[in-house]
Amino acid sequence: MGQIGVWQIVIVAVVVVLLFGRGKISDLMGDVAKGINSFKKGLKEEDTASTIENNPSETVAEAGKEKSKAS
Repeated sequence: MGQIGVWQIVIVAVVVVLLFGRGKISDLMGDVAKGINSFKKGLKEEDTASTIENNPSETVAEAGKEKSKAS
């Protein structure tokens, strides 16, 4: 009685789609994807900034080139 089965998950998913509609759910997933992409972009910018702080004579372009060579 305490376990959630596949059918319960399917029923909940159907109810959610009926309540919110496909449009709102797809918009929500698009917003989540944008947030994840922004987070990843922020991490990359932070890595570049920390590289510049560690080696201030190096330009941003040079730091980016070195990162692409390492990848």
